[in-house]
Amino acid sequence: MDLSSINPVLLVASLIVAATPLLFAALGELIVERAGVLNLGVEGMMITGAICGFIVGVESGNPYLGFLGAALGGALLSLIFGVLTQYLLSNQVATGLALTLFGLGLSALLGQGYQGVKGPTPARLDLPVLSDLPVVGRIVFSQDLIVYAGLALTVAVAWFLNRSRGGMILRAVGENHDAAHALGYKVIRIRLMAIAFGGACAGIGGAYISLVRVPQWTEGMTAGAGWIALAIVVFASWKPWRALIGAWLFGGVTVLQLNLQAAGVAIPVEYLSMSPYLVTILVLVLMSSGRAPASLGRIFHKTG
Repeated sequence: MDLSSINPVLLVASLIVAATPLLFAALGELIVERAGVLNLGVEGMMITGAICGFIVGVESGNPYLGFLGAALGGALLSLIFGVLTQYLLSNQVATGLALTLFGLGLSALLGQGYQGVKGPTPARLDLPVLSDLPVVGRIVFSQDLIVYAGLALTVAVAWFLNRSRGGMILRAVGENHDAAHALGYKVIRIRLMAIAFGGACAGIGGAYISLVRVPQWTEGMTAGAGWIALAIVVFASWKPWRALIGAWLFGGVTVLQLNLQAAGVAIPVEYLSMSPYLVTILVLVLMSSGRAPASLGRIFHKTG
C-alpha cells in the first residue's frame, strides 16, 4: 500500500470531472421533479446519451457535436416517457423503470459497431498564467468547457427557479397542478418541456462519460450513475446548489475508491467498488431533508 502515490491536486481535479455527469443528470431531474413528475428513467437516458454522443462525436470528429447529439437523443427518449405519462396517463414509476431498461437495450444495439473505438475528447481550457498557478491552476483553470457549462447550468437553474416567472409557474405546477390548471397554465405542456430538458441534461451527462471520462464506448458504462443522480436530487432537497454539493460528494467517493484501488489498499476491491452506492444510501438516510413537490408523481387529469 502506497498512499503517497495519490496526488491531492489531481484527486480534486478528477473529482470535478467525475461529478460533472452526475451534476448534469441531477439538475435535469431536479427540474422534472419540481414540475411534479417523477422520472426514474435517468439511467436509460444517460446511457442513450452516451452512445448517441459517442456515435455523433466519432462520425463527425467533433466532441461538441457529440454532446449536441446526446442532448437530442436523451430528450427524444424522455419524450416517450412524457407522452406515456402525460397523455396516456401511465404510471410514472413503472414507465420510468421501463425507460431505463429500454435505454440500456437500445444503447447496446446501437453501440455494437463502436466497441473499442476511441472517441474525440474536448480539449482542456488551459488559461495562460492562471493554469500555472499552484494547486488552483490545475483544479480551477484547467478543466474542459463542459465542466464550466455544468457550473453555469447550476447558476442558471437556481436563477430560473427562484427569480423568473417561468420558474414560478413550473413550481406552481409541481405543487398543485389542479390549481395551476385553474389559473390557465398549460400543465401538460409545461411538464413536457421540463421532461425534455431533463432528458437533454441526462444525455449530456451520459456523453460526458463516453467522450471524456473513459473515453470509449462500453456497454452499460454509466454503471448506475443515473440512480445516483436521482439520489442527489433527494439529498439536495430539490435545490440546485445542494445538487452541486451532492455531485461533488458522490463524485469524490467514486474517484477516491479508484485511487485507493490503484494505491493497493488492503481492502477487497469489491468493497471499494460498492462504496459509492453504500455512501449514497447512507447519506440519504442521514442527511436528506426538505419537502418534495406536493404533486410529485401524481397523475394529472385535465378537466375543462
